Amino acid sequence: MTYVSYPELDEGVWRETLENGLTVMVVPRKGFTKKLAYFVTDFGSIHGDFTLEGKTYHAPYGVAHYLEHKMFDMPGGRDVSQEFADLGASVNAFTSYDMTAYYFGCTEGFRDCLRLLLEFVSTPYFTQESVDKERGIIDQEIGMNEDAPDTRVFENLMRCLYKEHLIREPILGTRETIREITPQVLEVCHKAFYTPGNMMLCVLGDVDPEEVADLAREVLGTEKRPVGQKLRPWKEDLSAGQALVTDRMEVVMPTFQMAFKCQPLGNGEAAIRGEMVADLAAEALFGESSPLYLKLYEQGLLDSSFGGGFETIDGAAMLMCSGDSMDPEAVRDAIVREGQRIVAEGIPEDDFLAMKRSALGRRIRGLDSFDSTCFRLCAYHMSQFDYFGFPEVYRKIQAQELVDFLAQAVCPERCSLSIVYPKEETK
Repeated sequence: MTYVSYPELDEGVWRETLENGLTVMVVPRKGFTKKLAYFVTDFGSIHGDFTLEGKTYHAPYGVAHYLEHKMFDMPGGRDVSQEFADLGASVNAFTSYDMTAYYFGCTEGFRDCLRLLLEFVSTPYFTQESVDKERGIIDQEIGMNEDAPDTRVFENLMRCLYKEHLIREPILGTRETIREITPQVLEVCHKAFYTPGNMMLCVLGDVDPEEVADLAREVLGTEKRPVGQKLRPWKEDLSAGQALVTDRMEVVMPTFQMAFKCQPLGNGEAAIRGEMVADLAAEALFGESSPLYLKLYEQGLLDSSFGGGFETIDGAAMLMCSGDSMDPEAVRDAIVREGQRIVAEGIPEDDFLAMKRSALGRRIRGLDSFDSTCFRLCAYHMSQFDYFGFPEVYRKIQAQELVDFLAQAVCPERCSLSIVYPKEETK
C-alpha cells in the first residue's frame, strides 16, 4: 500500500487499488479504541438505467434502497445485525441519490466484523418470499415519509425544480414502482454495481492497513468483473420546471424549501472547487451571519429553523435553503434581491476572508468525527477528488468567484419554491 501524509491536517492515508479493482483506504488513528469501516458502492437511486455485458436495463424506481434492505439477508436464515451485535459492533446502511453505504463501528473484534461486512454485502441472496416480505416493510417506510412534512416539502421541490433528472423520484421509490422489483431485478443490479471495481472500502482506526487489504482480497477474490455502465438519459436545461408548488399538512406554521438550479459540476478538483465556492456563496447570501439573515430574522420572517447551502449529486446541483416562515414567498423575493445586491456591490474582502477561515475551520474540526471523515472520503473519492486536499482548494478561492457564481445562479427563472401550509380548519 502507498502512504500519503497531510502534515497540515495531521492526517495520513494508506491507499491501494486491488487486483479486483476495489479501492482500499485506511486512515490511521493511533491509540484510539474505536474502529469504523465503510463499504460503499457507486450506485444510488438515480442509477436505474444502465448497460451490463451488452444488455440495457431499466430498473424500477427505488431499487437501490430495496437492494440495501435485502443485502442483510443471508443464506441459512443468518441474522447479520445480530451477528454484528454478538461481536460487540453496530452495523447500519443508507442509500442516497448516487451512492449506497454499509458500515460498522466497533472497539473489539475488528477483523471478524470486517470479514462479516465484506461477506454480507458481496453475497446476493434474494428469495421470492423475502422480497415480497420486504415490500410491506418499505411500503410502511414510504407511508411514514408521506406523513413527514420535511420529506414532503423536499420531494415536492425536486419535482418542481427538475423536469427529467431522476432526483424527481423518491429514493425509496413509490408504492407502485416497488411492486415491480423482483429477485431477478435485484440480482442484475447487484451484479452490475456490487462488484469491486465499482466499490471502495474505507477504514478509520488503529488497524493494520495490509491486513485490511489482504482480508478484502480473501473475501472478494482477485478477479476483475464487469461493471454496469450508468446511462443518464435525462436532458435538463437550467430553468426551473415550475416556480411554486404548495401542499397542506398537519404543521403549526408554513414550512418551505427553495432552490436555484445550478450547473452540474462533474468530477475532479475543478468540480470540488466549484462546490466550495458555491458553499461560500451560500454563506454570503443567507448564512447565519449574513446581513440578509439578520434582517429577515428581525422582521420575523425567519426563525432559528432556517438554514441552507449547496447540494450536488450526479448530474444535478442546487443552491438551497429551508425553514419555517409565515411568508415564504417574501423570503424568496428577499433572497433574490440580496443576490442581485451582492453581484452589484461585491463582497468586502474582510468578510470574504472571515467566511473562508470559518468554512475551513469547520471542515478541519469535522475530521474529529470518524463518521463524517469516512463518509466524506468515500463521497469525494467517487467524485475523483482526494478529500484531504481541501485546504489547498480553499486557499485558491477568490471573492470574485462567489460573486460570479451568484450572478449565474440567483435568478427567478432558475428558482423553485415548495411550501407546506397548515391544514385549513374545517367548519
